[in-house]
Amino acid sequence: MADIRSYLKEKEKREQKLAEYKEKLAKNKRNILYRTLLITAALAVLVIFISIQFKYHIYTEYEIVASVEREAVGGALDMRLGNAILTYSKDGAHCTDARGNVKWNQTFEIQDIRMAVSGTTVAIGEYNGRNIYLADAEKLFGEIATAMPIQNLAVSQNGYVTAILNDTDVTWIYTYNSSGELKYEGQAKMDNSGYPMAVGLSPNGELLCVSYVYLDAGVLKTNVAFYNFGSVGENVSDHLISTFFYPDLVPYVGFLDDDTAFAVGDGRVMIYSGGRKPVVEMERLYDREIHSVFHSDRYVGLVFLSEDSEHRYRIDVYDAAASKMRSFYFDMDYTDIFFEKDTMVIYNETQCQIMTMDGIEKFNGSFSKPVRLMLPTGKAYRYLLVTDSSIDTIQLK
Repeated sequence: MADIRSYLKEKEKREQKLAEYKEKLAKNKRNILYRTLLITAALAVLVIFISIQFKYHIYTEYEIVASVEREAVGGALDMRLGNAILTYSKDGAHCTDARGNVKWNQTFEIQDIRMAVSGTTVAIGEYNGRNIYLADAEKLFGEIATAMPIQNLAVSQNGYVTAILNDTDVTWIYTYNSSGELKYEGQAKMDNSGYPMAVGLSPNGELLCVSYVYLDAGVLKTNVAFYNFGSVGENVSDHLISTFFYPDLVPYVGFLDDDTAFAVGDGRVMIYSGGRKPVVEMERLYDREIHSVFHSDRYVGLVFLSEDSEHRYRIDVYDAAASKMRSFYFDMDYTDIFFEKDTMVIYNETQCQIMTMDGIEKFNGSFSKPVRLMLPTGKAYRYLLVTDSSIDTIQLK
């Protein structure tokens, strides 16, 4: 009996020690959990604090963090080609990166340039000419010869090119791939579909948008037509899948992405959705003339002369979901406006103003020397400034 009692006491002690050990283990686990939660919460607060500081931080100046020399060509113009610099004149074109390296060079003789850009891809032709030069920011794709004089061009990100070609009594719409192969051939007549006034290609080259002007009872009107070169368009006549009619002129069409197109008239803006068969997602009428149009792959901006006597211009910004983001007011005589992610940059030769889509002015200042072109680098608040003598990489501070 004594042995049994001793065994039971020992067992009870062991069970008590085990319970105490489990309690300590659970307590340690709780302490670790509490410390982890506390550290996580502290880090979250720190991240939120830094994000708020970054969001509302106002930059007052900039520093040049890198600079390379360049020599401006007389009569040449500079434009953005993604994050690269496209320089062109009547004698040729070349593309340069941020370090001043020439990626490609193309000579030609063009008096009246017709140019189309989509992302990093460009098509260059001559009004009433018969050659199209196709390239992106890295290389030349080649040259496309047309059978008839060129009137207008559109290009896709992947190198498809649509050319509006003029014949005696018919206007032809030809679409080529990057190898120069003819993929689509259509025609338009003023007394039928109308005359192609504007043309645009989706980034993947599958959708073509054409704005036709036509005469109806002595009044110029517009129909905006969409053509699908994919499987959907193969089942319909002439690949025509959508047509929309407007009682006035619509001289500007374009694409934000493969599923979103837009058109701008003298006093209206339309956004269309659908990569297979576009439909009108939004239409808005304006009682003021649209001064100019700018867009990225996320936003469309419409500039007006301001109705507010305290400001010179107003820009209304819409996103790809057809929602109006907000209206911005500014006074600068602008050379260019571009969107970079959720930021809008307005600039001219001597001044720059940068705002976020939340309406926060991040920078408003002057350049130290005249600027021909400003473009993003892909890094936050770091830009390239192209001048007559240099390519400067700047960081706002």
